[in-house]
Amino acid sequence: MEIIAGTPEQLTAEMLCEMALYRYRVFVEKLGWDLQTRDLMELDQFDRCDTRYLIARDSKGQIVGTARLLPTHRPYLLASVFPQLLGDATAPCTPRVWELSRFAAVDFGADPCSVADAFGSSAAFTLLGAAMRVAAQGGARRLISASPVGIERILRRAGVRSRRVAPPALVGGRYLVACLIEIDRGWRPPKDRRGDPLHPPARSSRAATAPGVIREFQGATNVPRPNSCCWPAAWRSHS
Repeated sequence: MEIIAGTPEQLTAEMLCEMALYRYRVFVEKLGWDLQTRDLMELDQFDRCDTRYLIARDSKGQIVGTARLLPTHRPYLLASVFPQLLGDATAPCTPRVWELSRFAAVDFGADPCSVADAFGSSAAFTLLGAAMRVAAQGGARRLISASPVGIERILRRAGVRSRRVAPPALVGGRYLVACLIEIDRGWRPPKDRRGDPLHPPARSSRAATAPGVIREFQGATNVPRPNSCCWPAAWRSHS
């Protein structure tokens, strides 16, 4: 699995479009979330030119995971849309804490049941480790995320240090919790009973580097440089 990291100005327009389509399939079609969409693409006001994305691809170049990272000293999803998850706590507002959102690791070419395990699969652990390293490179020490309650058990099982910011709250028929995750750049996905990493070995192809390796895209030439901070508006100039 290859993980590509970058901002909209670093990623190609094709990658951004494929990512938005993938997010629609996961969050709207499969999970049934009521989200802002356009032309079967899921995008919102937090998909900006300063947003950092992680896109996981398999050996055929198909997207099998995504994540979105936002420093909390700029507007972000949890503080703006789900402040009730913070309880009496003050919303983080510091470059030392980054929000992790739109996190999914679903391989639509594999078992359809994988959607239900989108947060606890081996690919999800690999993507989480990559998100930690990307955020750490940007100066972050913690991640914060609005997550299903069950994610806490998965993180503990994986040896990831995390804690609740406040008690869970019912949002759209689901119990969600604001979860603070301590960034550990040395953390790696747990191993199975045989002692092997919980991900398949990399295949020899252009799109399959070693699992968890992050490739930074630099200077993509076909992405517009808008004056506004919202890349969906820039993408519409290509539609």
